[in-house]
Amino acid sequence: MTKSYQLLRSTLLALALVSVAPLTGQAVPLFGTTQAQAQTVNQISVTGNVRVDEATILSYLAVRAGQQATPANIEASRQALVASGLFQSVTVAMSGSTLNVRVVESSAVSSVAFQGNRRFTTAQLNTMVDVATRRVYTQEGIAGDIQTIQAAYDQAGYTNVSVTTRTETAADGRLRVVFVINEGDRAGVAAINFTGNNAMGANQLKSAILTKESHLLSWLTRDDLYDEDRLAVDRELIRLYYADRGFPDARVLSAVAEFDATRNAYFINFTIEEGERYQFGNIAIETSIPGINADALRGGIRTNRGDRYSLSDLNKSAEAIAVRATQQGFAFAEVRPRLDRDIATGTFNVTYLVDEGARVYVERINIVGNTRTRDFVIRREFDFAEGDPFNRTMVTRGRAAIEALGFFESVQVTAGPGSAPDKVVLNVAVVERSTGDYGIGGGYSTTDGIFGEISLTERNFLGRGQYLRLAVGRSETGETYDFSFTEPRFMGLRISAGVDAYRRVVSEETLYSYGIETTGARLRFGLPIVENVTLTTHIGYEQKYFTDVRTNPADPVVENRGQPAPPYITDGMTLDKLMVGYTLAYNTVDNQRRPTEGMVLSFSQEYAGLSHNFLKSEVRARAYYPLWEEMGVVGSIRGQAGAITDLDGAGIHPSEAFMLGPNLVRGFAGAGMGARLSGAGRDPVGVLAYAGLSAEIDFPIPMLPESWGIRGAVWGDVAWLDSALPNVAGAPVDAVSNPIKSSVGASLIWDSPMGPLRGDFAHVIDKDTHDRTQVFQLTMSTLF
Repeated sequence: MTKSYQLLRSTLLALALVSVAPLTGQAVPLFGTTQAQAQTVNQISVTGNVRVDEATILSYLAVRAGQQATPANIEASRQALVASGLFQSVTVAMSGSTLNVRVVESSAVSSVAFQGNRRFTTAQLNTMVDVATRRVYTQEGIAGDIQTIQAAYDQAGYTNVSVTTRTETAADGRLRVVFVINEGDRAGVAAINFTGNNAMGANQLKSAILTKESHLLSWLTRDDLYDEDRLAVDRELIRLYYADRGFPDARVLSAVAEFDATRNAYFINFTIEEGERYQFGNIAIETSIPGINADALRGGIRTNRGDRYSLSDLNKSAEAIAVRATQQGFAFAEVRPRLDRDIATGTFNVTYLVDEGARVYVERINIVGNTRTRDFVIRREFDFAEGDPFNRTMVTRGRAAIEALGFFESVQVTAGPGSAPDKVVLNVAVVERSTGDYGIGGGYSTTDGIFGEISLTERNFLGRGQYLRLAVGRSETGETYDFSFTEPRFMGLRISAGVDAYRRVVSEETLYSYGIETTGARLRFGLPIVENVTLTTHIGYEQKYFTDVRTNPADPVVENRGQPAPPYITDGMTLDKLMVGYTLAYNTVDNQRRPTEGMVLSFSQEYAGLSHNFLKSEVRARAYYPLWEEMGVVGSIRGQAGAITDLDGAGIHPSEAFMLGPNLVRGFAGAGMGARLSGAGRDPVGVLAYAGLSAEIDFPIPMLPESWGIRGAVWGDVAWLDSALPNVAGAPVDAVSNPIKSSVGASLIWDSPMGPLRGDFAHVIDKDTHDRTQVFQLTMSTLF
């Protein structure tokens, strides 16, 4: 009975308290949680902190003295302190009206070190880990840093990397954190295969993508890296490759990479659907803009009837037409090609529609990401400024010009709304790349023997887009010293200006029986004339100083003084030359390093004064044609000619004549063709006019992987030399008795990291008895 009575009394009391509490505004604490919900914080107590001051801890709390503590803001305070990384453990709780904060501090880090790292430098790894900047040690933070390092190695192709850490206690009680990295072997790409590529050879497709198979120089080029993002880019590159070669419907159905752990390498397979091949049919222009001269726009069209379909030619034509419309004063003109497919004939009829676009103006151009390159270097590549009409074609053209600078890894240009409906803001985001080259190079040339060079090159000097190069070279034939500086936008105009200074020392007994020291400098200016045509002018001064000349035939032959000098050379003689000239260049090749189609043409003239008085003229041209496109076979025809005109009848000094050799007909030594002095000296005296023609077929070598970059070529050269002689001061000369020089041969061409190197094996057919020949020649390959 007593227990029942007590239970009833307790129940009635509880009901009364619940009923009275709302009326009094007082909360009666029944449980600990309810007390925390309603308790006002009168003071905050912080304990356990040694290095971290109390004010810092209080700044992380979500509740302050005088505020009410709730479970929500107490937990928020605890989580904020934990997230700071300063503490190993945190407790936040109310005790009466006091908020107690108890912390155990994380260990302080005095230094961070790395062991076993070869792929990334210590400086690079330091930027990846938070412990290097926060200087506190937590297990969660270290785990995150390990994942970051592993991800960087994985992206670099090191799939077997392992990263562990150890700590060492320093004298002051702080920790030294050491990341121990076992890189393992870098995973490469064992093979790249294609399925469904009936019209295009595998080697051609491999040359079009970024991912390369592992090869002998992969350790240097690192282009055999598998990356999922790069593979996505490769899919698009293959599609564009087909689209530029007549296959508008080509698709990459899949790109699959399989990792072989036993070989530590990837096998990549692309599955392609080519579709049908098309050509261009009828080409027309239609415009809705009154007053525009449509006939003047036709000069921008690159898609001609009968040519194979090419997406890039379509886009370039639309861009060129829009630029021509802008030049006529129609800044808002927009051009889009309309395509009509004719399946029966396999052609696309193209109509370029030129319409008036929206009248929108560029309010502002924002540039981000250029920590080194000055803003104006980027802005000047746009053919418009803030306040000018907005034209999408001009924006695309500007972006391509910025990319062509070579200063950036990527360039993104986006348009956003401006402050008014007729205004737009352009946002240019760039990612910079290294533009400086510092190094020591060397090699072997059949003309100069073993050579070496120390050079410093900066293509974006001081972030102003200027080009600077310093180089010192040494070979078996002499020494070279070069300085070159170019300002691409002289006085803010589309005119380049530059200065070159040089010194050449040719030792005796190399090409001549005497030595020549040539010192000179020149100023040059270049400007675009029309599309693909540039004009370069120059003015300069040069002095040639002749050394090691044996003036008396009776003198004994000693070191550096060989055969008697020719009568037109005396020891210590100098020839001064004032040079004024120009060069017109036309270039439409599709690839400057490995062209497959297009033409390059150069015509130059130079007047020489002071010790001379003559005009030197030269013309060079080379056209490239795809002969067997799906197999990458390219044909080319090269022509060149030159003449020196004596303007005062005094004759041309032999040191200024054309010294011809493998640069005209392969198989001849340097300065190995043309007239020579009779007798023991046999110095070349050169020719005053020449003309040459060459034909070459360039092809991939079967059984050699494309990633090796080695190709083959067969060729034939023929030339004509003028029999007229320079002024040899009455010296006996073996003149040109056979004006025709010819040879045939084969070559190996290697696309090396230094540039295309080629070794030519030649058989000379036509020559003079005194000409000097060579079976093999090693040179750098050029467009001419």
